[in-house]
Amino acid sequence: QVQLTESGGGLVAAGGSLRLSCASSERTQTMGWWRQAPGKEREFVAGITSMSSGPVYADSVKGRFSIARDNAKTAVYLQMNSLEPEDTAVYICAAKINRALRSYLSTAIGYDYWGQGTQVTVSS
Repeated sequence: QVQLTESGGGLVAAGGSLRLSCASSERTQTMGWWRQAPGKEREFVAGITSMSSGPVYADSVKGRFSIARDNAKTAVYLQMNSLEPEDTAVYICAAKINRALRSYLSTAIGYDYWGQGTQVTVSS
């Protein structure tokens, strides 16, 4: 059972930045970030695998957020810039031990394990 632990959430003013971290108890080939706002469905934010094809982002965060992995494949980071009040949500780390197909990175099928989440609140 892979354990995922997120950190780095908090309160920030609109236009500010935050960096989220997620530590995995095991090496994983696929990791990603999702978010869930109050009263809304969980939505994909960004995903990355060990392949060289590059990360995948939701349209709503392209150009503002950046996902990165560590070389040991036990951590993933989400750098969030130019934050907007609409980004307020619980941010949830997700992982899969094996390499997911790139087309699955933006779907729940691409992940087998989920963290508890870290709250991000952006004030206007």
